[in-house]
Amino acid sequence: MRKWYVPLTVLGVGSIGVLFLTESGRERLRWLAANLHRAPEALLDWNEAAQREIDRIQLALNRVADSLNTAQ
Repeated sequence: MRKWYVPLTVLGVGSIGVLFLTESGRERLRWLAANLHRAPEALLDWNEAAQREIDRIQLALNRVADSLNTAQ
């Protein structure tokens, strides 16, 4: 694993350099700064949708378990 430290560090520093030194990277940083205030609300919406899906899966698993118990 140690032999990967230097290449990963160079890749990370290079990516940060591209982000700050190119016009496209600076444009993306400006977009991120302008839209950062929306992040908590979007994450909460995603969290609620994920929780509903987990609840549906749990319900389906409970039905399968009940059907297996009655089959025995």
